[in-house]
Amino acid sequence: MPILNKDMTLCISLSARPSNNGTRFHNHLYEQLGLNWIYKAFAPTDLAQAIAGVRGLGIRGCAVSMPYKEDVIALVDAMDPSAKAIDSVNTIVNDGGRLTAYNTDYTAIEQLLQRNAVPAGYSVLLKGSGGMAKATAAALRDAGFSDVTIIARNEASGKALADLYGFKWSAELPAAEAGGTADMIINVTPVGMAGGPDADSLSFPPEAVDAAKVVFDVVALPAETPLVKAARAAGKTVITGAEVATIQALEQFVLYTGVRPTDEQVRAAEDFMRAQ
Repeated sequence: MPILNKDMTLCISLSARPSNNGTRFHNHLYEQLGLNWIYKAFAPTDLAQAIAGVRGLGIRGCAVSMPYKEDVIALVDAMDPSAKAIDSVNTIVNDGGRLTAYNTDYTAIEQLLQRNAVPAGYSVLLKGSGGMAKATAAALRDAGFSDVTIIARNEASGKALADLYGFKWSAELPAAEAGGTADMIINVTPVGMAGGPDADSLSFPPEAVDAAKVVFDVVALPAETPLVKAARAAGKTVITGAEVATIQALEQFVLYTGVRPTDEQVRAAEDFMRAQ
């Protein structure tokens, strides 16, 4: 990494509980490619002031994580179709003070469903109703999934998300014998996230894990969440939040720099990110 200097380009991330994932991934790529850039994670105390700082300080790019993916919409100048279609933002690009919002989460979910050849005929339980859940639900709908139930305690956001994509909604996960299982279960809540109050908890009960063919946990830190560990032990096809983080971060990198690294460079950055 080059020594800090006045010509260095800065990119940042905003999250309630920042991790080093994006920091290590982006900075490693900057070093491989010889770019005079640096990436830093922040936990903002005032979101509006943070976004004003992005604009006023000429910060080139800003990644947006839970719980700010919807709140930043009112603070940007333009919405790329990737963000506008689902009213959720995970990336902001600053072009001379004009802030444009994007969503690369959708791209990551879409690619991982394809890579793992998950049949569109599978039934799905999707737990969560925030910005990441919107990206996930949109990717499911666009991939042809129709038997999807949104599990969300917040009736307003949960039912709205289900209605938007023609899915079902339930406030709580039903008992296994009453339909609380599916071919694929997806956690898009903070349950299992390192540093949170439910870091050691399973987002789905063991019965749902045992009944599933595919288990998908969008939580990226740790890479091996309680749900992922339980799914691996049960021999399920597993899709992790760490995989989501790599793909969406790569697409952010391209938006910020205009450079698409080689597959080898991406693998090296991913290995570096996961070695922390």
